[in-house]
Amino acid sequence: MLAIVCPGQGAQKPGFLAPWLELPGVEASLSGLSEAAGVDLLRHGTESDADTIRDTAVAQPLLVAAGLTAADCLTEGDGFAAGAQADLLAGHSVGEVTAAALSGVLTAEDAMRLVAVRSRAMATAAAAEPTSMAAVVGGVRDEVIAAIREHDLAPANLNSAAQVVAAGTAAQIQALVENPPARARVIPLQVAGAFHTAFMAGAREELAAFAPGLTVSDPLAQCPLVSNAGGEIVTTGSRYLELIVDQVSAPVDWESCMGVFAQRQVTGILEVAPAGTLTGLAKRELKGVALMNLNTPDDLEAARVFVAEHGLFSSGSDDRSSAHQED
Repeated sequence: MLAIVCPGQGAQKPGFLAPWLELPGVEASLSGLSEAAGVDLLRHGTESDADTIRDTAVAQPLLVAAGLTAADCLTEGDGFAAGAQADLLAGHSVGEVTAAALSGVLTAEDAMRLVAVRSRAMATAAAAEPTSMAAVVGGVRDEVIAAIREHDLAPANLNSAAQVVAAGTAAQIQALVENPPARARVIPLQVAGAFHTAFMAGAREELAAFAPGLTVSDPLAQCPLVSNAGGEIVTTGSRYLELIVDQVSAPVDWESCMGVFAQRQVTGILEVAPAGTLTGLAKRELKGVALMNLNTPDDLEAARVFVAEHGLFSSGSDDRSSAHQED
């Protein structure tokens, strides 16, 4: 039972697309994705520094393009084929756009158009007022949530049993840093705004106006999307659009997504580039599940073996597929 997962903002690193350009066809593919997004992915993915690619309007298209590129290379030119071999697909925040393309809900070009509008709208909303986010690691969940709310902050990301990300004004974040919950650490994040909160209401409105113009398909029946909205299983393209619009100003519940992986008895999780964040959370939360990071072309052969071992077409997949469709 294979889950393919796609990382969210913050996973990008300077130069992380450079190794992929050594493979035939990747430069042309990225050029096409750049045109669809209106962002020079080739330059930003190979030359731009950390501050430049931290910009929301740059980071989000880069992340989606990287995930699509890795999946394309995994299947030698067809990222959708990678998704078709998974039993579940999921993405953290903007990673849900990547996952939607791998599931066939969106074409690669429409995924880039969507993320371009999303990222610019979120960047504009973030610029309206100084806001930020901080990871709260450790502590007791109820006490952590209570402390976050006492500072008039919002729990924007429920990443795992041991990690909640708080979001709000810069002053509120600083107050939480100075007065953390018991037995917890508060780590300020280098992000440009309070994403997935009411501060993003304007971005949600802009995305809501754009989304109906997209043509969507239903994900393949055997590999539905697992949504950040409480781990909801998404089986139609129309529902995906509703959720991706709401997600901009609503919490990302990755802990529930991992709960679905456990419930469905996932045996392997492959994270597409730039990988490591989501498998890191799974390592702590999903004991015994095999993990694979697809970060560079050097990982491709091992990733193909991993997919063959855990994916839909691996040994015993007929039984798993039938059980999956009855759920």
